[in-house]
Amino acid sequence: MDAGRAIFETVDKLRQRRTAPLVLELDLTEGLTEGPPTDPLAAVLSMRKPRLSDVLSGLKRARQDSRVKALIVRLGGAPLGLAMVQELRQAVIHFRASGKLTVAFAETFGEFGGGTVPYYLASAFERVYLQPSGDVGLTGVALEQRFLKGALTKLGVGYEAGQRHEYKTAVNTFTQDHMTDPHRESTGRIVESVTETLVAGIADGRRLDPGKVRELIDRGPFSSAEAQEAGLVDHLAYRDEVYDEVKRSAGGEAHLLYVSRYARGAAVRKLPHPMTDGIALVHGTGMIRTGRSGRSPLGGGGAMGSDTISAALRAARRDEHIKAVVFRVDSPGGSYVASDTVWREVVLTRKVKPLIVSMGDLAASGGYYVSMGADVIVAQPGTLTGSIGVYGGKPVISEMLQKIGINSEMVAEGANAGMFSTSRGFSPEQWERVNAWLDRIYDDFVSKVAKSRDLTRERAHELARGRVWTGADAQAGGLVDELGGLEDALALARKRTGLAEDAPVRTYPRLNPLDRLRGPESSEDRSAALARIRMDAWGPLARLSAELGLPAAGPLLLPSWYTIR
Repeated sequence: MDAGRAIFETVDKLRQRRTAPLVLELDLTEGLTEGPPTDPLAAVLSMRKPRLSDVLSGLKRARQDSRVKALIVRLGGAPLGLAMVQELRQAVIHFRASGKLTVAFAETFGEFGGGTVPYYLASAFERVYLQPSGDVGLTGVALEQRFLKGALTKLGVGYEAGQRHEYKTAVNTFTQDHMTDPHRESTGRIVESVTETLVAGIADGRRLDPGKVRELIDRGPFSSAEAQEAGLVDHLAYRDEVYDEVKRSAGGEAHLLYVSRYARGAAVRKLPHPMTDGIALVHGTGMIRTGRSGRSPLGGGGAMGSDTISAALRAARRDEHIKAVVFRVDSPGGSYVASDTVWREVVLTRKVKPLIVSMGDLAASGGYYVSMGADVIVAQPGTLTGSIGVYGGKPVISEMLQKIGINSEMVAEGANAGMFSTSRGFSPEQWERVNAWLDRIYDDFVSKVAKSRDLTRERAHELARGRVWTGADAQAGGLVDELGGLEDALALARKRTGLAEDAPVRTYPRLNPLDRLRGPESSEDRSAALARIRMDAWGPLARLSAELGLPAAGPLLLPSWYTIR
């Protein structure tokens, strides 16, 4: 009898769980991942992080699901890039427009620190809750760069470099001791453009006058009580109080469910037939390099390998059931040669079927190079893009070596055999070769921009010169076609091919377990482009080595300090 009652109660609980109102939950304190893991290490590192595409698709489906009553998002912790925040903000606004409750909760928006970007995301929600001990670090936007020339000089290190042109400032860290006028001009415009976007969004979300928002930014940061009085937050409460209130608002025995779990559950129930026509989604994330995608086990982030991305584009191009391709790019650039390899595959794919680029937080320098050949480029207003330019050079450490008692001698055949040695500077003849190399790359880059974007060579050069643009300014200048996110790019791809609004999206390269175990038959085999652990990477020094122009990266790179979080 007791066993029967236990079985009945268990079945009843399961039935209630399947029919109870749903409150979707999203915890952003650990951050988000852009796309699927490209290698085993990435899979482990991203195991507990929700995936952006899952969150976006889950919220889109939930708008039409009568069981879903509310969304609660916990903010704070790991910072998110501005463009990714705008993706989420757009999804929340659409979800909220369906009549469902949206709640943002944070223990703090910056604990004695900046919290402008996470608060900008929170302002899109119907209700904003803050823990009584928290703060709102609404302090505005700042980009800061440190210049190492003085320190390097004291150490006996010189830096010889060339750049095309005055706005290509990545190497200025080592060659200048202050911002040049072009550097300050471009950085100032980025800060101004981003601030305009943030002010407009906060004003709209919180029903405040834009002038009032700018005034509040100048007064921040705020204690919880000050933030509530200023209308920046609605209620001061702890997590348990917030969740209890949301569950009561949802009615009945509301069930909490993570958005990503909700999305994956729906995807499993609606697995598309392999012969169903759909869209291919290719993720290009990280610094661009030749070879395969992957990451160093020592850290330093992932890399976009030209072999992997090219193979993915080829596979999508040849698949008769793929009617369009969306190429998601989130990259500061890197190798010119690798970027050109991917660009070629983009152009070839575009000749066969529509190819839409969706830009993430960064699609600059080499990241713009791989994007420019698309039919349509979609970016968020806060995306950083452009940086159409090139730089190259080397540190010269001969004086430093002498200071510590190290002498360097070279025996060489060939006038330029030791050209790239860091123990001596470039000769006048070698500088001619460096400048010829820089001119060739810049001319190729700008010429391809002009042709791809239907611009004159003169106009393309005017927009280039190494200058970084926000997505909003890039659209105004013709470097970007539309403002929006990944879901907008997918919708555009479906529309261009006449597919249904719910046509499936398939991630490429699509590798099954057997592909990962067996050896490739040829370089055309999709398993030949399998991502790998990069034992040759610089690990935690990857970004520094890239900015120094060391081989792990390349001449088309945006410095890391541009990232707005």
